Amino acid sequence: MIDQSKDLTPVVVVVPTYNERPNIEALSLGILGQGAQYRMVIVDDNSPDGTGQIADDLAKAHPGRIDVIHRPAKQGLGRAYIAGFDLALNMNPGLIAQMDADLSHDPADLPRLVAAARDVDLVIGSRYVAGGGTSGWTLWRRVLSRIGGRYARGVLGAPIADLTGGFKVWRPPTLARIDPRTLRSDGYAFTIESTWRALQTGARVEEIPIIFNDRVAGASKLSRRIVLEAALLVWKLRFERRYFAG
Repeated sequence: MIDQSKDLTPVVVVVPTYNERPNIEALSLGILGQGAQYRMVIVDDNSPDGTGQIADDLAKAHPGRIDVIHRPAKQGLGRAYIAGFDLALNMNPGLIAQMDADLSHDPADLPRLVAAARDVDLVIGSRYVAGGGTSGWTLWRRVLSRIGGRYARGVLGAPIADLTGGFKVWRPPTLARIDPRTLRSDGYAFTIESTWRALQTGARVEEIPIIFNDRVAGASKLSRRIVLEAALLVWKLRFERRYFAG
């Protein structure tokens, strides 16, 4: 068994935020608490609730371990991740992780995903492999997520159980190879597109079981527009002729 406590690979964790004041401090302390090798890039879209100021305060309290990007307005999850990935790649870390800001992804799971990334190019924290699951969701939300995941997998023929999973650990060369700046989508669609493009480059992908917890505080960002975008994107990806082999 791998001793995760001795894995000192430098990891930069990218976290987009918009109105996550109740969650950002607990999340940040949870991530940094996994070990001295963990750093964060928080990308805030000028949150009206003051999330960006809290992020700045955390950066001052933990010098050298938290960087904050302030964007002038809400521009979408995909654009936020791209900005964070740009900065993270310039830090030359051993690995780059991405997580939701609402504590749906447990920071305590990071070491398991990081350990798995020793042997593959992309690790996905998966709700839909053996041992994974969700907590606190309504029946409707569980059904919608299951159907959406199976739909995307069926259209693309991708061997991934949780294509919409947003808890990931990337090897930096793999992330650079998919050229995040050219990703076109947002929300769930962004997570699908980035994983699909990684598969197109021949990346080795592994899913590690996680329990996805429904947010305790704050408002969900899920909307009909985001769901529709994801539903249409998979068909565009299936029929596009450009492949990103490299």
